[in-house]
Amino acid sequence: MTVVELRPAAQPTRPRVGRWTAALVAVGYLTAAVVLLHGIWADPNGRYLWDSGQDQNQWQWFFDVTAHQVLNGQNPLFSTLMNAPLGVNLMANTAMFGLSLPLIPVTAWLGSGVTWVLILTLGLAGTAYAWFWMFSRRLASAPAAAIGGLFCGFAPAMISHANAHPNFVVLAVIPLLLLPRPPGRRTAIVLGLLIAYQIFLGEEVLLLAATGLAVFGLIHAIVRPLESSTFVRRYATTILGAGAVTLAIVALPLAWQFFGPQSYHKLGHGSAGNPLGAFTAFNSWALAGDPDTAQARSINPTEENAFFGWPLLLLVVGIVIALRKQPKVRILGITALIFAWLSTGRSMELFGVDIPGPWAAIRFLPLYDSVVESRLAMVCIPIIGILLAIGIDQLKPLKFRMLGYTVIAAALLPIVPVPLTVIDRGPAPEFFSAGLWRDYVRPGHSVVPAPPTNGANGAPLQWQREANFGFTLPDGYFVGPHGPTGKGGYGAQPRPTSTMFWQVQDGGECAIAPARLHADLQFWRADAIVVQAGNERMRTCLDGLLGKGSLVGGMWVWPVERS
Repeated sequence: MTVVELRPAAQPTRPRVGRWTAALVAVGYLTAAVVLLHGIWADPNGRYLWDSGQDQNQWQWFFDVTAHQVLNGQNPLFSTLMNAPLGVNLMANTAMFGLSLPLIPVTAWLGSGVTWVLILTLGLAGTAYAWFWMFSRRLASAPAAAIGGLFCGFAPAMISHANAHPNFVVLAVIPLLLLPRPPGRRTAIVLGLLIAYQIFLGEEVLLLAATGLAVFGLIHAIVRPLESSTFVRRYATTILGAGAVTLAIVALPLAWQFFGPQSYHKLGHGSAGNPLGAFTAFNSWALAGDPDTAQARSINPTEENAFFGWPLLLLVVGIVIALRKQPKVRILGITALIFAWLSTGRSMELFGVDIPGPWAAIRFLPLYDSVVESRLAMVCIPIIGILLAIGIDQLKPLKFRMLGYTVIAAALLPIVPVPLTVIDRGPAPEFFSAGLWRDYVRPGHSVVPAPPTNGANGAPLQWQREANFGFTLPDGYFVGPHGPTGKGGYGAQPRPTSTMFWQVQDGGECAIAPARLHADLQFWRADAIVVQAGNERMRTCLDGLLGKGSLVGGMWVWPVERS
């Protein structure tokens, strides 16, 4: 298959790229990734990506708990270490088993911080190189393919996700799926293995890629019906075979994900479309970017999915117009326009008027009801990469070549990313790092942080990792079922005590019925409640509810009466 032309793979491919050229491109991409992440490479286990919010804590917990479960002979698809005593369905979360499992030795020996930055680095560089490899074998010369691959691996949305979402950074499998291959059993097996592997890297990415190919194929069928029908006849059996191979590998894990303990359906994100102004703006890490302007046009810094910048958009429109006689260019341009429109979400504002968007009808479909719609703009990234590569190769006459290179450089320079911002994480309190918690907590019982762990407070996940998972945590930062319908939500279903803790944290009243407090502590199998030193408001609240706590290793501690 190929992303550009649905023709039989017997078509001649371009000359193979020389080894030294391929190596030079790979080194260049890897160097760029290291430069972007050099701040965290300096101390992977002691530094934190500032714009990740609590996501780095969550991801490191996933990597560590995967290693913990496997090395202790436990099920890696489920854990009660978070959301005690109900647990977390790890297959239904972004545990990224395709890398967290093979990298267990790295996590166990060097720490999950090394695993985290290694995945991000290889994800950026590997995605760029995979697209370069596909482009150079089918679409463009090596220099043009290198520029196209560079954009695909380091596009503004990729840099945004590199702060917090490695599942949207490690995308190398997608171009590998699109390499031209002859129909037959071997291709079916290869495609089936690649699809299965992508499921263990990120299912949402696979869904977006499949949707992009489906829309591309539909437009291609309208523009080139004979060519499309020939492709379908030749590859139908191969594609069905690939599906069978995939299903044989992933059937049991997917059954666990959708029907196992703590499974859920439909994860709502609210309205999360891209405003039209995002497409012409620069993201927070671009040379020409302004974080305040970018964040006013996005959900959060890790979801700046449509920030291509106006110079690049003008260049892409110019390429499509200049090469409009080529059917593949027209098809790619239409596909990009459709996905840009889809990514605006349920409605978009045009000249002060809200216009209903196509997502309003699509968002109720199975699987799509859990997609963050602004991410649909990421389907445009490889399309732009392809158009850049094709456009560069069209600069044949010398008198146009230098002008063309200047225009392309001027369009790409403003979106060149700057290194990501890092901060020192700081050590875990001595109560956890020195093992002082063992004097208060029995095996299999929980420590209750106040405020509890959730998407706004991921520090307890670091404390638990420092304690080598010697205790469980109530609540947590994960996705699980909420309410009787089993609809997905972030974190645990709030219990009265958790709600009260957050009210106090936000300046509210410290009040809860003793019976409710006791019932929640019993439900959590809690042996101790802890508050980090310095949180005087929370300490005062718990002193009033439970009596005076003890300051131990940087934490205020209230032992729970054991029953």
